[in-house]
Amino acid sequence: MAPKSDSAEAIVLNFVNEQNRPLNTQNVADALQKFNLKKAAIQKALDSLEKGGKISFKEYGKQKIYVARQDQFEIPNNEELNQMKEKNANLQKQLEEQKKVIGEVEAEIKSLQSNLTMEQICEKEIDLRMQVQELEIKLNKLRGGVTLVRPEERVAVESMLSEKISQWRKRKRMFRDLWDTLTENSPKDPKEFKEELGLEYDEDVGVSLQSCSDLIPQGKKRPRGQ
Repeated sequence: MAPKSDSAEAIVLNFVNEQNRPLNTQNVADALQKFNLKKAAIQKALDSLEKGGKISFKEYGKQKIYVARQDQFEIPNNEELNQMKEKNANLQKQLEEQKKVIGEVEAEIKSLQSNLTMEQICEKEIDLRMQVQELEIKLNKLRGGVTLVRPEERVAVESMLSEKISQWRKRKRMFRDLWDTLTENSPKDPKEFKEELGLEYDEDVGVSLQSCSDLIPQGKKRPRGQ
């Protein structure tokens, strides 16, 4: 007698036949969680189906492995197998084509999502207009001869810059003298020794003492010895 279609046995039997591969109780329980079947009920159903000859099983130690009965399936001949292989190859080709189409669509969607909406464009336009207005006000002040930086502030900044440049030059000279002394009689190559110590010159980090010195107005530079 066949089990009722909504019974645990019917659900388990249908799953085992659909899978048509070796399964243990836990495999079946994990796959059929959506039916709210407990592991004990699944084990009972598997044992009942096996006793009724509806499925087969083999024991490996303490574990039982259940499989669908193979005599219920039609075994294809060579011609049918070749047709199935050809059909599978065509389906694989179609799948790859569909994946390509999906990829192109997803790329287009991503591109569209990265574009600004009309509302964002309007907000951006307002923001840019405000920036332009502020720059025009500043430009008009400059054209009108308005001093944006007070003379005393300019003098203070130039003095501070001159002092920093002087200290930079002094420390650079001190390092060079010390470095020449260390490397004069050293068996190591100076370049390798520098890399070993992790030292960096100004040019290694993209700065130039001379270019910074040129920022100080002529006539206000300190003598090199200071």
